[in-house]
Amino acid sequence: MLRILFSLVLSYLIGSIPTAYLFGRFYKGIDIRQFGSGNVGATNAFRVLGKIPGTIVLLIDIFKGVLATTVVASVGGIDHLFYYTLLGVVVVVGHNWTVFLNFRGGKGIATSLGVLIGLTIKISILRPILGLAILIWLVIFLITGFVSLSSIITACFLPILMLCFKQPFEMILLGVLFCVFVVIRHRPNIARLREGKESKTLLFSKKKI
Repeated sequence: MLRILFSLVLSYLIGSIPTAYLFGRFYKGIDIRQFGSGNVGATNAFRVLGKIPGTIVLLIDIFKGVLATTVVASVGGIDHLFYYTLLGVVVVVGHNWTVFLNFRGGKGIATSLGVLIGLTIKISILRPILGLAILIWLVIFLITGFVSLSSIITACFLPILMLCFKQPFEMILLGVLFCVFVVIRHRPNIARLREGKESKTLLFSKKKI
């Protein structure tokens, strides 16, 4: 039980590492929350810091999810699907509501992707689901140019894909929770989309500071 508790706390703390905020401080000497969308995530890192720092932030945020569902899972020493699911949820919660920034973090897309990547290492049937989710995101983004809309639609499709591929209850629950997290974290974006005020994103553009 202590090992499980330790692994859950560790997973939360890994998720809580505010990658974009740290890169803003060390790379530009700024608080990234004061620029762009104000979000502590990879998309705003692309907007504010540029493509190289943005790419690094994206990869680290993805890696946080992979780390929680692989290495941290090994620390707990329990080979059970519910345990992997719990670690995946906790690491995304850490990213979205980080203890290091007064529980105001990112929107969890990259870290959720990392969780799914980590789970595919253990559960091969998840690979087509992961591939389809990435494809849906890319198609929506290429058509609309909205990262937020692409993320929201993909998140809504995730539990549906889990059901279509007849995944166990734990994976369906994971898909539902990730969908709920994404919608909650994107409420301001949803409001702007409805009002026609959401900005399209050029991920490889750089905003001068």
